[in-house]
Amino acid sequence: MSADRVVILTALNVEYDAVHKRLSRAKAHWHPAGTRFETGRLRPTGCRAVLALVGKGNQAAAVLAERAIAEFAPSAVLFVGVAGALRDGVGLGDVVVASHVYSYHGGRAEDDGVRARPRSWEISHPAAQLAQHLIRAGGWLPGTCPKVHFGPIAAGEVVHDSRVSEQARWVRQHYNDALAIEMEAAGVAQAGHLNRSLPVVVIRGVSDLADGSKKSTDGEIWQVRAADHAAAFAAVLAQDLVIRPDNDNEGEPSTNETRRTATFSNIATGNARVGAQFGQVNGNVSLGASAPAGLSDPAADITALRSLMTRAHHSGRLDDLTYAAAQEELDAALGCLDDYNTAVGRNRIAISLKKLHGLVGDDSELAARVSEVISTLRSAS
Repeated sequence: MSADRVVILTALNVEYDAVHKRLSRAKAHWHPAGTRFETGRLRPTGCRAVLALVGKGNQAAAVLAERAIAEFAPSAVLFVGVAGALRDGVGLGDVVVASHVYSYHGGRAEDDGVRARPRSWEISHPAAQLAQHLIRAGGWLPGTCPKVHFGPIAAGEVVHDSRVSEQARWVRQHYNDALAIEMEAAGVAQAGHLNRSLPVVVIRGVSDLADGSKKSTDGEIWQVRAADHAAAFAAVLAQDLVIRPDNDNEGEPSTNETRRTATFSNIATGNARVGAQFGQVNGNVSLGASAPAGLSDPAADITALRSLMTRAHHSGRLDDLTYAAAQEELDAALGCLDDYNTAVGRNRIAISLKKLHGLVGDDSELAARVSEVISTLRSAS
């Protein structure tokens, strides 16, 4: 599994464009079967991401989600796009994060009508916790953030633009807690479920109210706005999904909170030898000769820095102006990564990080971490 990479899937070009404009250093990656992916880093966090267009419908979404998972082994899959609102209080431009996904077309037809056979997939607990933390913290979109709802999404195979049609009555009768309706989430959720419950997060911007006004709202460019809101939320959430937060509890855990320590045993027979055996390790471990210069992972270091800064901003330790300036310095450092194996490239990265250190110097945790990364660069020179 690539612990620092997410796959982001979209169904429409307007959704793809909303994510793509946040993708830096984008490069095409062709699957042997002909699927075109793009890889790069998401702004503003620097998280590694893979972007693809799957087209409309749950079946196509499931097939290409499975293909992306097999090709890139991501730590999470996000489906980002637009949807129609089903409930009062969910307005145009709002964002809906799926607590679970209903596949609403399952049923059994009998003489007295059709009986629902519900099927649903729930978001993983860690992903739900991270998404709801981001909802509470806000600040994921410059200016005034749209309202974000956390609740069920219904996924079927038809476009809904009526509140009185037979399909609309069916959904409201059997899935009356669904906040929004769309056409791909069930397929992606199924693919995630079949891959050892890989975390799947469905993020939808509301572009219409599923009430007969879709033509009007599309003409008012609500699809573009809603897709942009969903992409902005996804770009920030992605970073939290790929980097597990440090334990920020104050003090030592109590007796009831004591962490379990893993134990390992090796049995060597014949001429076999056990060179080293470790239990739980925190920090770096080196065996044998020192690694040659140039083998550190500056991209991972910068990504970790960005995650720390984002959390510091959300908690109020970094104000908006300092956070924005710090992001610019990290962007500059990322832009020099292609030349990392040259002295000039490392010097440019170091200059940006020194500027960053000056910006975050009042925060001891951030300043110490930046200093560590600068020291790593110097040792690679």
